[in-house]
Amino acid sequence: MELRSTTPPPMPRLPLLAWAVLLCGLCFSCCCEGRFVVENNSLKVTAPDELKGTYECAIGNFGVPQYGGTMVGVVAYPKANRKACKSFDDFDISYKAKPGSFPTFLLVDRGDCFFTKKAWNAQNAGVAAILVADDKDEPLITMDTPEESGRVDYLENITIASALITKSFGDRLRKAVESGNMVNVNLDWRESLPHPDERVEYEFWTNSNDECGPKCDSQIDFVKSFKGPAQILEKKGYTQFTPHYITWYCPESFTLSKQCKSQCINHGRYCAPDPEQDFSTGYDGKDVVVQNLRQICVYKVAKENEKPWLWWDYVTDFAIRCPMKEKKYTKECADGVIKSLGLDHKAIDKCIGDPDADKENPVLKAEQDAQIGKGARGDVTILPTLVINNRQYRGKLDKGAVLKALCAGFKETTEPAVCLTEDIQTNECLENNGGCWHDKAANISACKDTFRGRVCECPVVKGVKFVGDGYTHCEASGSGRCEINNGGCWKETRNGLTHSACTDGGCKCPDGFKGDGVHKCEDVDECKEKTACQCKECKCKNTWGSYECGCGGGLLYMKEHDTCISKQTTAQVGWNFLWVVFFGLAAAGIAGYAVYKYRIRSYMDSEIRAIMAQYMPLDNQGEIHGHSHHIEL
Repeated sequence: MELRSTTPPPMPRLPLLAWAVLLCGLCFSCCCEGRFVVENNSLKVTAPDELKGTYECAIGNFGVPQYGGTMVGVVAYPKANRKACKSFDDFDISYKAKPGSFPTFLLVDRGDCFFTKKAWNAQNAGVAAILVADDKDEPLITMDTPEESGRVDYLENITIASALITKSFGDRLRKAVESGNMVNVNLDWRESLPHPDERVEYEFWTNSNDECGPKCDSQIDFVKSFKGPAQILEKKGYTQFTPHYITWYCPESFTLSKQCKSQCINHGRYCAPDPEQDFSTGYDGKDVVVQNLRQICVYKVAKENEKPWLWWDYVTDFAIRCPMKEKKYTKECADGVIKSLGLDHKAIDKCIGDPDADKENPVLKAEQDAQIGKGARGDVTILPTLVINNRQYRGKLDKGAVLKALCAGFKETTEPAVCLTEDIQTNECLENNGGCWHDKAANISACKDTFRGRVCECPVVKGVKFVGDGYTHCEASGSGRCEINNGGCWKETRNGLTHSACTDGGCKCPDGFKGDGVHKCEDVDECKEKTACQCKECKCKNTWGSYECGCGGGLLYMKEHDTCISKQTTAQVGWNFLWVVFFGLAAAGIAGYAVYKYRIRSYMDSEIRAIMAQYMPLDNQGEIHGHSHHIEL
């Protein structure tokens, strides 16, 4: 017995009318307008030559796909138990890896038991991955978990990767292995998820129903365990998360039936299966729809308040405080959780609207529209479903596995630190520096660890940018370059004296040295090469990086002119210069005093004339009047 996910998810066992109602609505929403998309990864055969090439295979919806990574192994085909429906211990077959050996990818035939049973038996036999060969010529399908998972206790323990391959490719692999060829393959998940930029957008399609068995339990367990990483990634802007909920509707001819009224709201527009699969007891499907709607509105109101991560708190707390089995799956209990998180329950009630109204609910209508596949993403038909960068995640709903998948969605070198921890990936820079450039003296490397592997990229250290190919050469550039390992230039210290070839423009030997400036700078012997201290009276002595030049006969060496002069002449010239300066200053002082006296005298004369000018015109005016009077007589 097998399950393939090319049809809508199996419905609970309900009375015939309810089954018909819900199935019709489901088919209209999921099948007629959209389509199911099988998520693939690639399988590359590197040997033998007749099989070399890259083949598509379908990722199983269980186990742990290595999103963002690759896995190399050797294909084995069992001589017995070829459908892997029984334990390989019963056949004394083991594939446990030996030291230094390649991992084993077990090829098995499809049929007779669940895909998950095959994977579990293969895992217990020691294989690293299982390849299931289809038994009919058809397009690839998704291997899903059995709906009767409540009776299967090993599902959560499957950790190996799984893939379904086509019948034709399986026949060729089988033939090559049986012929004694060593078939080397590489399973590659690096392009299974888009990774366009530094932010991952993901959706979680879930359900508030907690009475649907192990699948509901696994959803709640996942939310509880993943809440911490999800909230950290969201708060720091690394991810954008959106929760979604699947609803169905009743065809118009059944909207007044008892089944529709108990399982649907808004007059049959939005429905959910009965939680207990019994219309006569417990909660109804419409209760689930309302709680789903409330959880969507909690997210919307929290997002409006710039705290979308509170959805994780609400869903976790609601599952703990308001379970169906304790008869607390109510609005009153939900409002208590909402209040404890500081959210506005009135805004949430407004978002929910009136479940009894005979009209569309815009929130749930948007959820139904979002359920239909767009672009590369197919219809959402499996609950729970995780969609990462518009691609449906396949595999175990586990904190570590999902975090790996999210990390695979980041553009390389933009991953958050959590993606580079030992639990998530292997640091390739730790071994032989990843094959990148490395300055051992300064402990600077061009190797940058990424989730997908490593990149060789010249680094920026203390604000100094290194330039080069990152593999064989990196060189510091710009100002400050000499602060980092002397800019990669020559540097040496002798007897407490240090010389360096590092300049802002590059490596150049300093004055007194010659060489390439990087590996070597040699002292220039100025005395031997006669480049300095060459006057007749000069006596030259070479030093490291410079020279010393002296003069005999009481003479003094002048480096600027490379000549020797008499010390007495120098002294006489010095005294004469001082006398000239002294007399010059004295003359300047006398001249300044004379000018000062002259200006003072001129100022006083002008003041006296101004005062006299104020009185002299009156005397003259009186004389003029007297003369005039005398003439009149």
